[in-house]
Amino acid sequence: MSQRPPAPPSLQELRKEIDAIDEQMHGLLMQRGDIIDRLIQAKQTQEVGSAFRPAREADMMRRIVERHRGILPLDTVESIWRVIISTFTYVQAPFSVHTDISVSEPAMRDSARFHFGFTVPYVAHFNAQAAVEAVAKSRGDLALVSATSSRTPWWLALETDGAPKIIARMPFVERADHPAALPVFVVSRVADSAMVTEIETWSVRVSGWNAEIARALSPLAEIVAVPDTAFDGAALLISVTVAATSLDKIKAALIAAGASVRSTALVGSHATRYTVPPTGAKS
Repeated sequence: MSQRPPAPPSLQELRKEIDAIDEQMHGLLMQRGDIIDRLIQAKQTQEVGSAFRPAREADMMRRIVERHRGILPLDTVESIWRVIISTFTYVQAPFSVHTDISVSEPAMRDSARFHFGFTVPYVAHFNAQAAVEAVAKSRGDLALVSATSSRTPWWLALETDGAPKIIARMPFVERADHPAALPVFVVSRVADSAMVTEIETWSVRVSGWNAEIARALSPLAEIVAVPDTAFDGAALLISVTVAATSLDKIKAALIAAGASVRSTALVGSHATRYTVPPTGAKS
């Protein structure tokens, strides 16, 4: 006589399993908080600048993306980890997020809340320059500014030694239907050892800038350009993928296309982003 197959678990049993997992997750978060408390005591004094560690965070997010599987959307996992990281960073050294809402107040607020949660104070500014100035006057605040367009060359304020720098580009995991898809640079003041330099961001001032030169450079780097006070001049913010090209190649391309390079300054760096195609495969 054949045995009957085991009965599937009841809803009550499954809910008990979920409750047990939830309790474990909460316990682990509290354990993480205990470690952060010991970390604060070990530091003894607060460090100058933001407590963010862009290189460590990029490595964490890559590992999360690589090991993720199942029905839970990757966007949800990214947001959960971002909020955990940001909140515990805020506990170590309180900071605010300053945003340029001129590009889109709802989109910028979505980006800030997705990446930093609701515990971290949110401060809106009417332009990128004001947001960056607020960060420059702070101890370790962050600014979110558009990574694809600008009305003013706000990055000129990042050229001097000791000024805040671009430390990240969000979202880190990019996909067509990302809930916080607005491309933004994160500007703050962090230790050099904490930076990730896979993509360098350069402030470049040129003369002879025009649409034809912009088209010639587009295959080499991402560029944000605004006119400056010089005749036919422009202030450029150029993102250079270190493994693929260099600033010298960009300068050579500018000169070959008919522009003159007046000055250059490194104004930050960030990690290479993950792009998730519509099929869901990671790249």
